[in-house]
Amino acid sequence: MAGPARRRIGILGGMGPEATVQLMQRVIDRTAVRDDEDHVPMIVDNNPQVPSRLKAIVEGTGEDPGPVIAEMARRLEAAGAEALAMPCNTAHHYAPQIEAAVSMPFLNMVELSADRLANDGARRVGLLASPAVKITGIFDRAFAARGIESLFPDDREALLRAIRAVKISSRSPEAREILSEAATELGEKGADSLLVACSEFSIIADAIASPLPVVDTVDILADAIVAFSGADAAEPKG
Repeated sequence: MAGPARRRIGILGGMGPEATVQLMQRVIDRTAVRDDEDHVPMIVDNNPQVPSRLKAIVEGTGEDPGPVIAEMARRLEAAGAEALAMPCNTAHHYAPQIEAAVSMPFLNMVELSADRLANDGARRVGLLASPAVKITGIFDRAFAARGIESLFPDDREALLRAIRAVKISSRSPEAREILSEAATELGEKGADSLLVACSEFSIIADAIASPLPVVDTVDILADAIVAFSGADAAEPKG
């Protein structure tokens, strides 16, 4: 007897590897199951050799990651994926190249997160993100279309240090301190909500101690994956 129908999700992964595993775990956690067959089928291209987004966008010295990510998308489509998801906020700068490479939907984490914040009534959102996110304006554009203002921490170099530290070890005390201080700063700047918009920061998001609502883009993407697949959503924990 065949199991329940589920649509397969292709994961554009490796940016970074731990963030990819984190997304998969959150999809598992958000799926209501009675047995293995109830879970979301995922086809994962965990490619840590995608050219550095930081070198390409922030430093301006690296190879363009876009063609590599687009080729990953084509491979996933050929492997049977029915939609694509990518747990790297900065790499959404290359979303047009991904969408042009395939005929299936791309579950855009930036647009999905902007929709969630707008629905929640957010108007001034503090972004805990890579400086590349500010440089590319990917969230600025999505927010502006929904009447939301973007706020960013001032110390760009500290954010880069934190991201690189988490890529080495998610137990980095320095990274956790930087993220906590950035969240406090955004609250002082007048943010009414915080958005964790870097998947490395999603890994250490428990370091954020803020009275403000905190939304995590990886959570938003995981919810969208479960919904697209046709799986049943689990009841929220806690």
